[in-house]
Amino acid sequence: MNNLLGLLMSSMTSQSTVNAASKKTGLSGISVATILSYALPLILKAMTSNASSKPGATSLLSALTQHTSKRSMPEQIELADQADGEKIIGHIFGNDAEATTAQIARAAGVSNADVTNVLSSIAPALLSSLSAFTTTASQQQAAPAAAGPDLSALTGILGNSGGMANMLGALFGGAQAPAAQAAPAAGADDGTALLTSLLSLMK
Repeated sequence: MNNLLGLLMSSMTSQSTVNAASKKTGLSGISVATILSYALPLILKAMTSNASSKPGATSLLSALTQHTSKRSMPEQIELADQADGEKIIGHIFGNDAEATTAQIARAAGVSNADVTNVLSSIAPALLSSLSAFTTTASQQQAAPAAAGPDLSALTGILGNSGGMANMLGALFGGAQAPAAQAAPAAGADDGTALLTSLLSLMK
């Protein structure tokens, strides 16, 4: 998989990750996997929208540098601070949090509380995963001070995060979620808005 959404879907919906989230939340593995399948594209879409401004891009990078756990994904979920996770999800979706949670719940056939429970359990690990992806990209690019995430690496990864709009349309029957609608119209579908904002920070 050569895009960010594919990487996140692969790591966050693996059997071990789903099992850990199931144990953490008390929901069935099928429910957890279904919730994540609907939620992850929306999370990435909302992050792209949020980071279309310089403050948003800086905030995203700051969040990544604060979540750099090297534990396995199941361990991170087992030890997750759900209060922190709920704040992360609330920050990502912003004013659309309630509506987006409700839409995911309807699509997945679960309650709003179930969606919140799952997303708050995986949110810290999700940021750690994104942080790890950018750190690896930094090292591959031989970037200076590549011990952690940097803007150029994050730019490269997010520049390959295409296909979200098509996936959202397929998942929700052609209807975009509120968070997706909030994204800038120009370039939002392929991560260009986020790419542009990150590049501007590097000037």
